[in-house]
Amino acid sequence: MSINRRLMTDTDFQEALDRCTRIRVFQDNQIVDASSVIVRFDDRTVVTQSSVSDLMYHKRAECEFFDLRKK
Repeated sequence: MSINRRLMTDTDFQEALDRCTRIRVFQDNQIVDASSVIVRFDDRTVVTQSSVSDLMYHKRAECEFFDLRKK
């Protein structure tokens, strides 16, 4: 079973980036990215990657981000 932790601050995003934890991204109460890692982020955008050629760009203000940690 995994624990979902919401990513809100730059520190949260940096920790997920450093640990290469898988994240979930929600937009308008729907999941838009199920299992990817953060490649980079800034104050407006979070870039995630789920495979070699699959990059997604998410607007921080429009999405909710959760990292998936195992108990």
